[in-house]
Parts: sequence; structure tokens; C-alpha cells
Amino acid sequence: MQAKKPTAVSAPQKGAKTPPAELPTASPKAALAKPSAAKAPAPPAKAAPVTTVTLRHLAAEIAEEQLIDKREADEILTGLVGILVQHLKGGDRLRITGLGVLEVKDKPERAGRNPATGEAITIKASKKIAFRPAKELKEAI
Repeated sequence: MQAKKPTAVSAPQKGAKTPPAELPTASPKAALAKPSAAKAPAPPAKAAPVTTVTLRHLAAEIAEEQLIDKREADEILTGLVGILVQHLKGGDRLRITGLGVLEVKDKPERAGRNPATGEAITIKASKKIAFRPAKELKEAI
């Protein structure tokens, strides 16, 4: 029969003294004192700034991928935006696969109040552009 080797972490034996390193070094009053400011949680980290991508940036990327001139890619994208605007003005709904649906919605005239005076006012009818993201876009983000 082999004798078991003692492990690094063992339970203290009955009657054994605790090593001096484990004894409290501060007075009991120090233990009751308020925690120092150094233990306060750190403020949350600032979010990274958001990059704005313009039509020119997109045109440059398309030109690089499709091996065409940047000017041509810019003209194509500018023309695309013009066509999209014409369709929205005409009341069409635009469905762009992988991106979503763009449509113009009519907001009817409604009653409201002036917050400064409390006076009842009429808010005129308007048109709003609504965007509904595609399932693929939601899953990608």
C-alpha cells in the first residue's frame, strides 16, 4: 500500500495554529470604516464614434470592386438615387432585396397643443418616408 502524498491545499488540522499571514493586520475599527474612493466602479467606456459613409465612399468601393472609374460609379449611384426619389414622389413602394422596403405614408391633419401656451392648434397633414428593414438585414446586424 502506498502512502498518500499531501496536497497543496489541505484542511487545517485540529489544534494547528494559523500562519501569521492570514491574521488580520488592521484594527477592527478600520474594517468598519467606509470604503475608499479607489474602490468605486470605473465609469463606462465611451462608445466608438460612428463613421458616416457617403455616396462618394460607396462609389469608390464599387469602382474598386467592379474595376470601373470612380466618376462612372458616382454617376451611377447619383442616377440611382434620382430614380428612387422619382418613384417615391409618384407614390410607389420600393422593395430592395436584402435591404428593405421604402414607402411614403400620408399623415392626416390632427389636433395638437402649443406646449408654451396650452392653446389648441391644428397640425397640418404631411407625408413621411417609412423604412421597413428586410429580414436578411435584421439577421445580418
